[in-house]
Amino acid sequence: MTINEGHTAEPLRLLAVHAHPDDEASKGAATMASYVAAGARVMVATCTGGERGDIQNAAMVGDAHSARDMAGARRLEMARAAKVLGIEHQWLGFADSGLPEGDPLPALPDNCFALKPLEIAAAPLVRLMRRFRPHVVVSYDENGGYPHPDHIMAHKVAVEAFHAAGDPGKYPGTGEAWEPQKLYYDLAFNPQRFRALHFALQEAGLASPYAQRLAAWLEADTEGHTPPAGSHPTTTQVDCGEFFEKRDDALRAHATQVDPDGFFFAVSPEMQRKVWPWEDYSLIESRVPTSVPENDLFAGLR
Repeated sequence: MTINEGHTAEPLRLLAVHAHPDDEASKGAATMASYVAAGARVMVATCTGGERGDIQNAAMVGDAHSARDMAGARRLEMARAAKVLGIEHQWLGFADSGLPEGDPLPALPDNCFALKPLEIAAAPLVRLMRRFRPHVVVSYDENGGYPHPDHIMAHKVAVEAFHAAGDPGKYPGTGEAWEPQKLYYDLAFNPQRFRALHFALQEAGLASPYAQRLAAWLEADTEGHTPPAGSHPTTTQVDCGEFFEKRDDALRAHATQVDPDGFFFAVSPEMQRKVWPWEDYSLIESRVPTSVPENDLFAGLR
């Protein structure tokens, strides 16, 4: 695949909007690495610092740095993951909202990302879109992939910025207007993929971690939460199996959040390439002619 095909002389650009550091590694990482290798520019915008995240890797329990400064530890992890994938990266600078638990649920922390007015939360992303000038934007669906308040807010700001960045009358002072051409929702939680991997493990006589979770539409996030069933169809499958090892290395870079012997690594890259060598997306809006199904997020732009 060559990126600089067709009418455009400059590299095609992809912007992925994520809630926390580590989300970029568990959602669409192989796709991003494949496009970087083909000559595209790929930027990840991380909305929060993930500073309210808990240790998810038993080997990191008691780690002095993360115990003292989780935000700092996660910044270093994000830098390592970005280097592995070859992507550019920008922090949007908001405070992690945490995941409220209990009955009744506690209030969210003051001044956190999820409580920001939409116009304030979206402004840094509009500024980034107008500077980076992405052709394609990828984010989460209305449920955030799973209903973490920061994921839901990341969806809201991505959709707001996608529609506002090209309007010179909106968000004055954030740069010259730029209109992205395509908006996708990431379908990392595609139940069909997990069913396929589950049956492949069973056929190989291997234990599957998916059996009990499939009924709840298994969520592939670092905290093991389960989302509602997705309401958006798969329109686009990017063949990126060659980059599954890079994805796994990017996941391992988030050492506080990812167990290197855990769920993410239950199926070898070799088996995944045979069973499901794609990452899945739903095309939500396109300002260029295209038809589905697609095998390329830049379809219609080349």
